[in-house]
Amino acid sequence: MQLHIKKKLYMNKKGFIFDLDGVIVDTAKYHFLAWKKLANSIGVDFSEAQNEQLKGVSRIKSLEMILEWGNKKINEEEFTALMAKKNDDYLSHIAKMDAQEILPDVPKVLDYLTQEKQAISLGSASKNARMILEKVHLINQFDAIVDGNDVIKGKPNPEVFLKAAKELNTAAKDCIVFEDSVAGVQAANSANMISIGIGDKEILHEADYVFRGFTKISTQFIEELIRK
Repeated sequence: MQLHIKKKLYMNKKGFIFDLDGVIVDTAKYHFLAWKKLANSIGVDFSEAQNEQLKGVSRIKSLEMILEWGNKKINEEEFTALMAKKNDDYLSHIAKMDAQEILPDVPKVLDYLTQEKQAISLGSASKNARMILEKVHLINQFDAIVDGNDVIKGKPNPEVFLKAAKELNTAAKDCIVFEDSVAGVQAANSANMISIGIGDKEILHEADYVFRGFTKISTQFIEELIRK
């Protein structure tokens, strides 16, 4: 396993762990388009509500869920081919990404954490995380990157966040996770980390805190998290 480590990490600091899709960039729309195209190609209807259930879930598990919804059974070879097809379609969308895809005020929060010498990691199920961060010119903001290539168990299993904490040399209880999915919030909670939901409070009600977006998160709030 080869993780991206950028700069000197600071001892006795908090660890701030960010999911990627729907937290840093809005790639959820591209996942929806790719999954819908795939589902429809095998005769399965696919809605935005179902897409919500796939947020934070691995590609393998996502395809298994779609097949279950459509009551479809396929062999292993077809399964592998469909996963590759979905990924190719998704990659065609993200190949066009640039810094304009970054969600509002994400750079402000990352800059503030860097200024305060806090440890920052990505904790994402996406196997394309590094490429996306390169595309939007944010990769150098992270001290560590743990993505779908580095873990075996997907969210809600806490493996991705626990590995991120380890790479940051930070205890799990001193980590704060930003997530937009129910599975991600559950993973953060299972890891005994502070969970901050980004999105709808009704959907992410299991999170310790919920904000519509980073525009609603003040530097004072971040400072309070650092001091806890």
